[in-house]
Amino acid sequence: MDDFFDKVLHYYGRKSINLSLVNIGALDGYQFDDMSGYIDMYNFDVLYAEPIPEYFKKLKSNMKGKSNRRFENAAISTYDGTITMTIIPPDIVEKGLVHKAFAGMSAIDPSKNGMGSDADKEVVDKYSEQVKVKCITLNTFFKKHNIDHVDAISIDTEGHDYEIFKQLDFDKYRPKLIRLEHINLSTKEKTEIENILTQNNYLFEYKNSSDLDAIPKEVYDELYDYYMSDIGLISNQSEEASRTLIHQNSLMNNGLTLVTGLWNIDRDSLKEGWSRSYDHYLSCLKDLLNIPYNIIVFGDEDVQELVSQLNNPDRVFYIKRDKTWFKNEFYDKIQTIRTTETWMNQIGWLSESCQAKLDMYNPIVMSKVFLLNDARILDPFDSSQMYWIDAGISNTVDLRYFSENRVLDRLETNPKLSFVAFPYETQTEIHGFEYQSICEYCEAKVDKVCRGGFFGGPKDQISDFNALYYSLLNRSLNEGLMGTEESLFTILMYMHPNIFQYYLIQENGLLNTFFEDLKNDEHTSFSTALEFVNSDKEREAKIGLYIISFNSPRQLKSLVESMQNFDCNFINVPELFLLDNSTIESTFEEYSEICEAYNINHIKKENLGICGGRQFIAEHAAALDLDYYFFFEDDMFLAQEKSGLCSNGFPIFIEDLFINSLKIISNFELDFLKLSYTEFFGSNSTQWAWYNVPQNIREEKWPNNSNLPKDGLAIHPPRTIFKEIISHNGLSFATGEIYYCNWPQIVSKKGNSKMFLNQKWDRPYEQTWMSHIFQETLKGKIKPGLLMLSPIQHNRFEHYEAELRKES
Repeated sequence: MDDFFDKVLHYYGRKSINLSLVNIGALDGYQFDDMSGYIDMYNFDVLYAEPIPEYFKKLKSNMKGKSNRRFENAAISTYDGTITMTIIPPDIVEKGLVHKAFAGMSAIDPSKNGMGSDADKEVVDKYSEQVKVKCITLNTFFKKHNIDHVDAISIDTEGHDYEIFKQLDFDKYRPKLIRLEHINLSTKEKTEIENILTQNNYLFEYKNSSDLDAIPKEVYDELYDYYMSDIGLISNQSEEASRTLIHQNSLMNNGLTLVTGLWNIDRDSLKEGWSRSYDHYLSCLKDLLNIPYNIIVFGDEDVQELVSQLNNPDRVFYIKRDKTWFKNEFYDKIQTIRTTETWMNQIGWLSESCQAKLDMYNPIVMSKVFLLNDARILDPFDSSQMYWIDAGISNTVDLRYFSENRVLDRLETNPKLSFVAFPYETQTEIHGFEYQSICEYCEAKVDKVCRGGFFGGPKDQISDFNALYYSLLNRSLNEGLMGTEESLFTILMYMHPNIFQYYLIQENGLLNTFFEDLKNDEHTSFSTALEFVNSDKEREAKIGLYIISFNSPRQLKSLVESMQNFDCNFINVPELFLLDNSTIESTFEEYSEICEAYNINHIKKENLGICGGRQFIAEHAAALDLDYYFFFEDDMFLAQEKSGLCSNGFPIFIEDLFINSLKIISNFELDFLKLSYTEFFGSNSTQWAWYNVPQNIREEKWPNNSNLPKDGLAIHPPRTIFKEIISHNGLSFATGEIYYCNWPQIVSKKGNSKMFLNQKWDRPYEQTWMSHIFQETLKGKIKPGLLMLSPIQHNRFEHYEAELRKES
């Protein structure tokens, strides 16, 4: 049994045992804190320690109104007094001048953590400060707050963890869970920690690359008994042999596992049209469990009996779960809402529905995500993709899609969590969730609704799904709003298009259409970008537009006029800045006149060069704390034709380019978005970064095409790999391995830091940035986007002598 951290907190939380937690190095209570979700879910008692005053203030603010939270503004160390810490000031982090990870890197000994690395030396030298803070020992900390027992303790102190851990008195305190960060510890310190844990009869595991989790042997045994009794492996073989067989079977099923569950909620007591017998559902479930896919099934003894009768039990993993499990923290809130006249009278059918008549209907259907997440934790199949499927799905879907056509094999590589959605016209409610409120949650006019009978995707994304869903369910019920799980899935689909995608079916909402499309390979995934309810929301962000110009006021004026004619929002919405690199004095006054006429901030510099100017713009935008900024050079105009295609077949014009590109970079959380597919020297079909990355990267990335031509361009350079092509409001864009260049783009605050500020060069060149940003993209640290559009027309009509050109 593994995953101690998750199993311990869920086990006691679901038993309504109120744990006493200690969180040392808490920051603001949420950032970089894996424990926070469990604390909010089960309302555990917590004692926090955070030494940095600014973060301590945020911590208390975040926990305002929670009476079972206590706080200590101090570092936990080896003596009582004061101690010096090295920090990156919070305001520097918040402005995006450094990576947000520096928020959690305040250290007593910075040589031990990331601030001691060569990669971060420039940041530390430029921004770090020494601050004196209060410090106390662990014993003083516990005495001051009258701590007589500790159920769980988390220690995250950037290399000081061992000094705190060794003070823990195991004769007095025996935490059920210990988590500490080990990544910044020496080998000797790790060995000492392991010895102490072993001597005190603790079992431990290293999680990811950072954390060590430990639990007492008696807690391990308790959890093992609970989880293994909760799981019915239906097999006559030994547990080890069964798991081996299951693993082998998972390989045959391409890593895809289905999750389902069934309980008797007395639906046969309802009026005709709503009534269905439990025996009918058991029959549907029996048929479902016989399809040739791995299935994890939740249920009580009736389901266990059904599973025991299967011919091929090695593909079915049973988890015992009776109806009392659903009488959790949400049960009473659901009962209160479903019995109010205001809720029931929203629309005629609602008062006779399953939601209104059956006390267990919504508690169960609204727990599908929680069950899917539990299946993720207990998964014996080594799954890569997991999907919830309703036990009664054969009411509307022919199971031969799964048994004969094996349509689910086509879903095995889904990159996102997926819903099936159908067009929905209403002005009152969505399954009982008041319509105007759901639009306000989504910040959109909702015209699609998700189905709850089939959803899921990558297993490693289900935990985040669970956290988002839990938060949304808790918030909406607290506000007296309730539909079904489908209402909440709809909100998540609109709110998080970077996480969720959907497959569109017909207006009747029948899932059979989706599986027929899968069979015929006609299924298409979409992502939903937000349609702002408040048309001024985009103006609430701090947006800039920068232009670099050199010795040609006419180039500047022509560019501005092209923006006016193409989409005047480029001129009217952002704050405009001209970086004037001009060296010819006779141009100075004319530049000033143009800037005054168009309300452009005129920044006059000596010739910084193209890339030197680009670096200046990045730093200038950061200093102004801009959320997004556009970048143009003065010879890169917006097209004036309203129709036509570029040489690569993409449109050159689209309505509302400004706002739609802004929404794309915002809603899909891109770091930068290039505005044109076709460029002067080529197009984004070719991976131009291939020419500029180091040779070892070429050999690793393109082993069969790693040699550059002796001169000129290669005949067959690598092609750009696009990960997704997504359509938003008629404007398509791609994500993937998109290279950087100095062509027009929009850059986010976070992207600006990652692209230009975290790593700087004394004399930057476009090729250097292209190489660096591409390598960061391959690591998953930078997410670029590219419009499938070519609105930029290069036109240098006033030329200057070549020797005047300057890069940096």
